[in-house]
Amino acid sequence: MPAEGSTHSCRRIGRGSGSGLGGTSTRGNKGAKSRSGYKRKIGFEGGQMPLQRRVPKAGFKNINHKEYFAVNLSTLQSLAEEKNLTKIGVAELKEAGLFNGKKLIKILGNGELKAKVDVEANAFSKTAEEAIKAIGGNATII
Repeated sequence: MPAEGSTHSCRRIGRGSGSGLGGTSTRGNKGAKSRSGYKRKIGFEGGQMPLQRRVPKAGFKNINHKEYFAVNLSTLQSLAEEKNLTKIGVAELKEAGLFNGKKLIKILGNGELKAKVDVEANAFSKTAEEAIKAIGGNATII
């Protein structure tokens, strides 16, 4: 007697025609599904063109793409005025609640910077770097 719960059906399939479940053993006649070793391929739709081949492919995904969080000079100016800062880096921007810290930071040249500040970021636009240096600050790439 098998252990309790180890068998799921009381019908014994493929044990002769007298059992009523002999012959094709409930698998039907012919075809891949009736044979031993059959394994359905993922996405197989019975010979119909599968979805992953019907839907058109478009675009290009660059694996080396870096996504930056943009911070303008006007934002740096307001931050420097509010908190009276001379150095602005990742920690200061995070503390001010400007970004969550998951992306890289790029300083852009939109707006006007009047305060002399040392800025640390992952990237700078040319106009932003020139504006920071014109006032006497430093633009440091981290």
